[in-house]
Amino acid sequence: MLDLFPLVVLFPLLGFLHNALLRNKVPHRFAGIVATFAVFLSFLVTLVSFYQFRPMERTAPHLIHVFSWIHVGNFQADVGYQVDQLSLYMTLIITGIGTLIHLYSMGYMKGDHGYNRFFAYLNLFIFSMLNLVLSDNLVLTFLGWEGVGLCSYLLIGFEFEKSSAAAAGMKAFILNRIGDVGFILGTGFLFWIVGSVRYADLQATIPGLPGFVNYANLIALFFFIAAMGKSAQVPLYVWLPDAMAGPTPVSALIHAATMVTAGIFLIARLNFVFLIAPETSFFIACIGAFTALFAATIGVLQNDIKKILAYSTVSQLGFMFLAMGVGSYVAGLFHLMTHAFFKALLFLGAGSVIHALHHEQNIRKMGGLFSKIKITSWTFLVGTVAIAGLPPFSGFFSKDLILEKAYVYPVYGPILWTFGVVAAFFTAFYMFRLVFVVFFGKDNTQAHGKTIHESPGTMTFPLVVLAIGAIVTGFLQTPHFFLNIHKLESYFEPVLKYGKELAIVNQTTIKGAELSPQVEMGLALFSVSVALVGIIFSYLLFQWQKSEILEEHTGFRKILFHKYYIDEIYDFIIVKPFLFFSNGIGYFFDRVIIDRFFVTFGFSLAWFGGALRRVQTGLVGDYALYIVLGSFCIILYLLAKGV
Repeated sequence: MLDLFPLVVLFPLLGFLHNALLRNKVPHRFAGIVATFAVFLSFLVTLVSFYQFRPMERTAPHLIHVFSWIHVGNFQADVGYQVDQLSLYMTLIITGIGTLIHLYSMGYMKGDHGYNRFFAYLNLFIFSMLNLVLSDNLVLTFLGWEGVGLCSYLLIGFEFEKSSAAAAGMKAFILNRIGDVGFILGTGFLFWIVGSVRYADLQATIPGLPGFVNYANLIALFFFIAAMGKSAQVPLYVWLPDAMAGPTPVSALIHAATMVTAGIFLIARLNFVFLIAPETSFFIACIGAFTALFAATIGVLQNDIKKILAYSTVSQLGFMFLAMGVGSYVAGLFHLMTHAFFKALLFLGAGSVIHALHHEQNIRKMGGLFSKIKITSWTFLVGTVAIAGLPPFSGFFSKDLILEKAYVYPVYGPILWTFGVVAAFFTAFYMFRLVFVVFFGKDNTQAHGKTIHESPGTMTFPLVVLAIGAIVTGFLQTPHFFLNIHKLESYFEPVLKYGKELAIVNQTTIKGAELSPQVEMGLALFSVSVALVGIIFSYLLFQWQKSEILEEHTGFRKILFHKYYIDEIYDFIIVKPFLFFSNGIGYFFDRVIIDRFFVTFGFSLAWFGGALRRVQTGLVGDYALYIVLGSFCIILYLLAKGV
């Protein structure tokens, strides 16, 4: 079955081709079934391969060569796949949660005129993401990297008739191109130094290059710039909230299982570079900690249910980068998985709310939904408790592990930990604000004029499955004081082994203090207490006092409400000067030089042609005179030559 693993990639591609080429000939329901079944088949193949690979025992990856692709000089990049603990882990998340999102979309998109096109894009998205995480070389990874960028553009701007959706799709596309420059530069430097772009070759060759450590920080920085774009870190995060212009299943797919996790995966895959780049790793930790807190504060005053979840995604990605920066790749990948479950649950739950309220997204116009859509309400509450980091839900275990690893980071650990704890407080506050206002607050839904009812089974079944995942997945890695389970540490050991050994050789290992179970418990209790304080504040404001959500704000609240005016600052500093410069260059070169030259040249030809036209009178006598004069001139010329 391992040699048939490329079928995992092939099935979504076939689903895409079926729905794209036969878009107008396939009934809607059949298109949805084909797309969902294609991803589900990939999930089944991955499960069987996971069992056969036996990742807890296997130390070497299984390499599958599909076909030769690019051979230029000594540069070689083939289409091949690398099956190991990391790629299997990511593939299970992508195909498992992707299947549930496809199933959910069958109910959510029912009746949409672009139904078949939507499912074609979803399958293409899964195909691109699978290429990204399964490829055995950086060039094929980049192909998948660009593929998810293209699909995000197509899906965010799915309703392209709306100018806001088209602009949001373009914004995501352009900002991700900035990060792509970093990917290209990092790949180029690695090939220049090592002579290969295959992960196996890089891993085998770099330890024998003593001078490589001198370039490691620069190469790691280039790849981190790429990760900042895809995974929406400050300052390249502004595309992700605007991605809410796409249908809600798109938001769930992008935020939970695919595109935004690509940056985390890239760092984990290149751990043998990042682990010998301590300065860049520290920079990653700082950016992650700042992003986690920065985005969490913005989420406090947002009123669009999807925008709140979008900023929570940016914040949670900050936690993951904080983990990667302090050298705890297991913690970062652990939070990636738990986040995939509870964030997919929250987005799909928000979609169920929007569906029940006939596409209303403003939480000021919601309220009292707990008794009306109970499955959605209970599952959304599970996701909220998980993201708030309360035990024994999955978010508690993964977030607590990140905070613990940040705390023991040498010198700056307490500062990074403080950023994370404060971000956790705001996360609990704004997420329970959302719950109290939407599900338990004053009923403001009368204006919708229609009966509010629970979503169909194709939408509620994925919610239940994801809710179970949000509860149980945290038990794969638990603290010493609670069950002491460390499945993921042993699971990822073969993937991280070479990077750790290289870090020891180059003396770049990050070693923090060992925590006793008592200190570990104290840190966990403190983070849970902070989250509980955030929930209590939220309850007092929005449930007990029933405070109205203000539409207008003043002072610092106004700054928060307008997201620190970052979009406006970018528009003023970058966009408007660029457009002004472009228009100026366009006017000077296009109108003043190019247009004037060709217009003048054209007028010259027209004048010359007009002068010649006057000779053509149409009179036979004039033509006879011209013949005589011409003959006379020829005779004179011949006489002058002495002929």
